[in-house]
Amino acid sequence: MLIEFRVENHRSLLEEQALTLESSRLGNPSDTRPRQIEGHSAALVLPVAAIYGANASGKSNVLSALDFMRESVVYSQRRWEPDAGVPRIPFAWADNLDLPSTFEVIFVRRGIKYQYGFSANNERIEEEWLFAWPNNRKQVWLEREYDSYKFGDNLKGPNASTSEITRPNSLFLSAAAQNNHKQLSSVFFWFRNLLSINVGSKANRAFNFRYSPRFLQSNSSQLSLFNESDEDETTFRLVELLQAADTGVVNIKTIEEEMLPIGGRRPHLLRRVMLQHQKDNESSWLDLEDESEGTKTLFEIAPSLFQVLDFGSVLIIDELESSLHPLLALTILKLFNSPETNPQNAQLIFTTHDTNLLGTTLGDPPLRRDQVWFTEKDNTGKSCLYPLTDFKPRQTENLERGYLQGRYGAIPFLGDIRWVRDGQAK
Repeated sequence: MLIEFRVENHRSLLEEQALTLESSRLGNPSDTRPRQIEGHSAALVLPVAAIYGANASGKSNVLSALDFMRESVVYSQRRWEPDAGVPRIPFAWADNLDLPSTFEVIFVRRGIKYQYGFSANNERIEEEWLFAWPNNRKQVWLEREYDSYKFGDNLKGPNASTSEITRPNSLFLSAAAQNNHKQLSSVFFWFRNLLSINVGSKANRAFNFRYSPRFLQSNSSQLSLFNESDEDETTFRLVELLQAADTGVVNIKTIEEEMLPIGGRRPHLLRRVMLQHQKDNESSWLDLEDESEGTKTLFEIAPSLFQVLDFGSVLIIDELESSLHPLLALTILKLFNSPETNPQNAQLIFTTHDTNLLGTTLGDPPLRRDQVWFTEKDNTGKSCLYPLTDFKPRQTENLERGYLQGRYGAIPFLGDIRWVRDGQAK
C-alpha cells in the first residue's frame, strides 16, 4: 500500500507537496476503512484519497506527478532515447528553470516497507535513493549521485553490471528490471502495477472505442473474456458491474471485422465489441461506440478496477465522476473502502468535483475526513496540496456545505459575469 507521495517542481507543484494515506486518529474506532498492514505499524493506512479543487488549481498535477514517476521507473531505461534527456515538465514560471524535479514514495509490499525517490533535471538523473525496512529495520540499498553509486551490504545481485548499463537519463531501478535484478523486482513491480485512468492527455480517452478498446489492446489474454462460450469470471464481473450501473446491458460479445488497408499496410482483422440490451422479452445488440458516454467510461475503467482489486495495487483516476452517475462513482468508492470487496488492500486516489461524496445526500458520508484533500493555486501560479484535517472539522460537520461555502478554500473565485449579457467585460 502507498503510505506517502512527495513531489517538487512538477508542473504547478513548485514547492514540495506531500500526499499521505496514513489515517488520523478521528472518527469511530469501529470504522473498517483504515487498514492495519504488515510492515507499517506506525499508523493505519487508508484505501482511498480524494482531491478537490477549482479548475486549474493543480489537483490533476498531483496525479500526473505520480504517473510520471511510474513511467520513469518502468520505461526510462527501455524507451527513453539516450540523447533525449528527461521528459519532465517543471514549473513554468520559476526563476531558474534548471531546478531539479523530485519524486518520492513510501509504500509497503509483501510486508516490507520501502522508500524510493529520485531527482532529475532536463538532461539527466541527479540523485536516486532506495531504503528498505525488512523486519522493521532500516537498510540502505541504494544511494546515487549522478554516475556515482553506493550500494548497501544488504542489496545483493548484479549491482555493478546494472550501474554500468544505466544511462545518465535513466533510473537504476529501471535498468535493474532489464538486467534481471531479482531483489529489486518487488519494488519495480509495485510501480508497474500502479494504473492510471484519464491522467495526462484527455485526447487519449477519445481513442476509437469501436475497434480498439483500451483493455483489448493492453492485454491479449483478456480477449477470451469476450468469447461467448467462455464463462470467464471476469466476463461476469464486467456484466454485473454494467448491470449495477443500470446500463441495461445483459451480455457482451465481439465480432471480427476486416480493417481496410491504410498507407500500404495489409488488411487485417479487428474485433468489435457488442453489448446486448434486454427489455421485456426482446433483446438487441449495440456497438460499444453507440453506447452512452457513461457506459463507455465504465467499460474503460472496469479492467483496471478489477486488476487493482485482485492484486492489491494502486489506481489513480483523474475526474472520477466524468460521465458517471453520482451513485456509480459512490459504488466504485465503496468497492475500495470495504474490506469485503477489497481484501487485498487496493487503493484508489482520484480527483473530483463531486461534492455529493462529502455530504450525506447519498447516505452515510462516503469519505472520512482524513480521506479528503484540496489543492489551491496562489497568484504566482504555484499549487498547494493540503488535507481537510488541517481545519479540524467536527465529526458532525457538514463537509459538503462547508466546502461549497469556501470554509476550506480550494474553490473558484467567481468574478462578475454580467459581461456575457452586456457583451463586454467589466
